[in-house]
Amino acid sequence: MTLSKKLDSLTAPGTLYEKLDDNALRCFACGHRCLIREGKRGICKVRFNKGGELRVPFGYVAALQADPIEKKPFYHFLSGENALSFGMLGCDLHCDYCQNWFTSQALRDPASDEAGRIVREVSAEQLIALAQQTDSKIIASTYNEPLITSEWAVEIFKKAKKAGLKTAMISNGHATPEALDYLAPHLDGYKIDLKSMQEKNYRHLGGVLQSVLDSIIRAHKLGLWVEVVTLVVLDFNDSNAELWEAARFLAEISPNIPWHVTAYHRDYKRQSGENTAVDTLIRAADIGREAGLNYVYAGNAHGLTGEYESTRCPSCNQVLITRRGFTICDYKITGEGNCPHCGTAVAGVWADEPSNVKLNSFGMPRVI
Repeated sequence: MTLSKKLDSLTAPGTLYEKLDDNALRCFACGHRCLIREGKRGICKVRFNKGGELRVPFGYVAALQADPIEKKPFYHFLSGENALSFGMLGCDLHCDYCQNWFTSQALRDPASDEAGRIVREVSAEQLIALAQQTDSKIIASTYNEPLITSEWAVEIFKKAKKAGLKTAMISNGHATPEALDYLAPHLDGYKIDLKSMQEKNYRHLGGVLQSVLDSIIRAHKLGLWVEVVTLVVLDFNDSNAELWEAARFLAEISPNIPWHVTAYHRDYKRQSGENTAVDTLIRAADIGREAGLNYVYAGNAHGLTGEYESTRCPSCNQVLITRRGFTICDYKITGEGNCPHCGTAVAGVWADEPSNVKLNSFGMPRVI
């Protein structure tokens, strides 16, 4: 069976679309807002029009493991806990440096055709049971672009919330208002990639900058816990001017949005150029702090970025969470989410019982 036939068999009727004349439809899952005529596919290749009905991915995973929530990265969202992390296939972008290209570029790049062998049928109930078995307090849609599989995520998230779990998406943020409004009642945390502040760069990656900027604003207004990641790539988005622009944009929405500047490494179709140097990450993090952001982190360089791995109180500057990589070494935030030294509220979603936060854990994923 071809990959397309296998994936087409694992679908259900979609929700995020409108019907148009002549059995055409308009998909609202991502910022492309694809016009999909009968028998055709959207840009993501996994949402398609069958007889005037949108069919969407459903009932399977292509990746499944229990991850430290810090790996997502979320640093202010139940820090120290595990997230049962599931992914499907496909993406609405085509980043040439994608680190998850084997799953994200399925049906687009023949090199991803073998991804069909990692597809496993599963029910939402089974995923909730696995979360409980792995002591995961969070269930997260990740690895590929979760926006294009929103209906499946909502099916899982509804059951997760009933079971007392938190829910999260790790997304490129190339969303629509319709998609965010659909997800918001069932979603707690939303990690968004802000890949560049230049429209030409987003066009190169297959997206639209304004869709991402609007999504950050809207997700924050909807009350989702938002953290933003910028993968710092040499000669692409690493100039002081661009980093300042990104940091100021976030600070104007809220100085309490955590900003992660993370290290790039050569991958997929971008095998030339240099990996991100540690001093570049620290320069980017310094810019974020100077722009007025309270919580700035430098990632993908475990143990090398000093103060930018840990969480500090924005008022008294005391270290409240000490990290090394994905491991929590010390945790001092109170059950009310405050600094124990000065009483300042620390923005985020925190453990009610600080004594239960897992310290010095292995800090690595568990494949299921």
